[in-house]
Amino acid sequence: MIVKETNIRVPYGHTDQMGFVYYGNYPLYYEIGRTESLRSMATSYKALEDDNILMPVIDMNIKYVKPARYDDLLTIRTIVKELPSTRMKFFYEIYNQSVELLNLGETTLIFLSQERNRPVRCPDWMLDIFKKEMVKA
Repeated sequence: MIVKETNIRVPYGHTDQMGFVYYGNYPLYYEIGRTESLRSMATSYKALEDDNILMPVIDMNIKYVKPARYDDLLTIRTIVKELPSTRMKFFYEIYNQSVELLNLGETTLIFLSQERNRPVRCPDWMLDIFKKEMVKA
């Protein structure tokens, strides 16, 4: 299992009239968690795109536990439980600065050939990165 943490402070523009983080912003937080997790492993979506591979989200589940609020310091825990094949599943836990669980989520992405617009297997170079990270854990 791979677990990476990313911190983000809630900006005013992410909140609704009640002062809560607008529910539609949580997928953005998931994307930030995924992007920063890949970056912490010395890779990126950009590296995949340079290899003509895209990673669209094909499924997402969200569970709202408690509201996040303006100026909260959030910790986005991004978790990978298994090695990718043609699909990759990410799990998320979002906590506030008091370590209260606020949100749970999961996304499934596919590896998609940009040229053929068809699913492909995770590239070997990326699979090697995930294997090394799982050994560390």
